[in-house]
Amino acid sequence: MSAAGAGPQEGPVPGRRQGPVPGRRDGPAPGRRELSAPVRAALREWGPLLRTVRSSLVTAKLRAIPLTLTAVCLTLVLHFVQNQAWGYQAVQNTGSVQAWEHLWLALLRTPLSLFVPALDLPVWGALVQILVVFGIAEICVGRRQTLLIAYVATLAGTMYARIGIWIGPVSPLGLPDSDKYVVDTGPSAAVVGLAVFVCWRYRAWFTCAAVAVAMVVEVVSIKNNLAGKEHVAAVLAVLVVCALWELGRLRAPVDVPRVSGWEHPR
Repeated sequence: MSAAGAGPQEGPVPGRRQGPVPGRRDGPAPGRRELSAPVRAALREWGPLLRTVRSSLVTAKLRAIPLTLTAVCLTLVLHFVQNQAWGYQAVQNTGSVQAWEHLWLALLRTPLSLFVPALDLPVWGALVQILVVFGIAEICVGRRQTLLIAYVATLAGTMYARIGIWIGPVSPLGLPDSDKYVVDTGPSAAVVGLAVFVCWRYRAWFTCAAVAVAMVVEVVSIKNNLAGKEHVAAVLAVLVVCALWELGRLRAPVDVPRVSGWEHPR
């Protein structure tokens, strides 16, 4: 039969998109299960953050968290020294903060106080907090912002102790006069502040709200003392920083290139 009398050519035509084949049901590939609603919600909440952390740890390993490792080692050294008869007073003189002391002295000691484990808490708790939360923050927002937020949160706790004692126990916001002799050390305020800041940067709103609510519940139901109220003060201070940062980002001129760190992960 000649080519002119031949019917239409059967089979796929190169370069042409083929339609669905009759009798075949399109659907997910075999072996792939549709994710449940809680899993999808968790991926929306933590997916970008976890991908950032995983990528950095896979490519750089421990080189991704030099600040965190330094903080862990410093905490271990200070814990060892303060538990020695010859070193306890030295650590207290350089890293112990108490509300009865002069403010300038407390401000000088505040940076180191972050790495001095609280006397009434096990050191492994401080080490785990620093390793996990500082490590995530260092990878996700960088070393400078991690240090900045950690010290803002710690300083907020230090200042609240003085304000709370001045208010007095007559108010739920106040503290008894005896709290001015409490040794105020440890990374917990910094850890709480960093958790809120990282959640804000990565738009993990549910987790951010959960951390803030948990600190309020801690004060109301569990730990209505200086440490618990300092955690709330740290959260409030960091939320103020986030609000100011967001306001500055919204007011930034559209045609001016933004500095790295102002863009929010999607």
